[in-house]
Amino acid sequence: MLKFSKSILLNCTVVLLVLVSCKEKKNSTSEETEAKEVMQESSKVSFSTDEANKKVDVKIDGELFTSYVYDGQTPKPILYPVITKSGKTITRGFPYAPRPNERVDHPHHAGLWFNYGDVNGLDFWNNSYAIPDEDKHKYGSIIHQEIIGSDDATGSLKIRAVWRSPKDVDLLEEITEFHFSEDGDTRIIDRSSTLKALEDVSFKDNKEGMIAIRVARELELPTDKPAAYTDAEGNVTEVKALNNEGVNGNYFASEGQTGNDVWGTRNKWVKLESNIDGDPVSITILDNKKNVGYPTYWHARDYGLFAANTLGQEVFSEGKEVLNFKLAKGESTTFSYRIIVHNGSELSSERINESFDDFNN
Repeated sequence: MLKFSKSILLNCTVVLLVLVSCKEKKNSTSEETEAKEVMQESSKVSFSTDEANKKVDVKIDGELFTSYVYDGQTPKPILYPVITKSGKTITRGFPYAPRPNERVDHPHHAGLWFNYGDVNGLDFWNNSYAIPDEDKHKYGSIIHQEIIGSDDATGSLKIRAVWRSPKDVDLLEEITEFHFSEDGDTRIIDRSSTLKALEDVSFKDNKEGMIAIRVARELELPTDKPAAYTDAEGNVTEVKALNNEGVNGNYFASEGQTGNDVWGTRNKWVKLESNIDGDPVSITILDNKKNVGYPTYWHARDYGLFAANTLGQEVFSEGKEVLNFKLAKGESTTFSYRIIVHNGSELSSERINESFDDFNN
């Protein structure tokens, strides 16, 4: 039987502990390296600021997803264009870059935006270059102030803007944080906008609001009839009948409504689905339970305006409900939305509901 002295045993124990410690340190270092590699692999979003053109490009794996544009061509910041992973542009080109055979009505419908039709009696929704100078006093503008910060690792972009009257009085300060991400063939925009009242502010019930996108011709619903739409100021915009070739969009709502029946209904989400050059595409807007007026009413038109409006209750309910939301000076409220941009297959209700639950966690 072998016998070891206490000193030998002690030395062996020390050596063994050192070896174990080194192994643990090596494993720990290896795990940290792997974690960093995984993080780097999943950090697909990148931001590129173009100060000359007043925009921030948002790219995923080096491909443009959208741009935050604050160049003043429209009196509000917008996301434009919005592009699927497969490279299909789902926003209308007009008025920035008109494309053949698309509609050129409603010049204030540009890209993906957030605003409202009646703030202290001022119309922030319908303002555009088309408003005559003598009528400008009726309209407000959202003026970009600064890029607070961006983070490629989290895909986040944070900005500050003010909602300004034509007399240069700032009514609201807006702090918006965007989170951009991608999962397979699905791209996601989470937008959270906090509005702080710099004066006493009222949001009179109005159908023109709040989160909205004007979509490409292919996403419109087929229609062979011209139409005319009147805004709160009595301005009439005619929408002409166009050739429906390649136009095959349709709305699908969380409560089961489809097509034009979605307009004026309350739903927690609505999907607009179509096909562009053989590629199934869709855009889905999700409401948030913490938003004032949840669940939102939908201002969803067949000609390509797709909007969720939680504050238009009196109009959409034909007077059965009235909200007329107000903020006293210093008070604030937050509006949060998720926009899902999908291609390559039909986005099922089950997947949308899962995303809704995740977004409302």
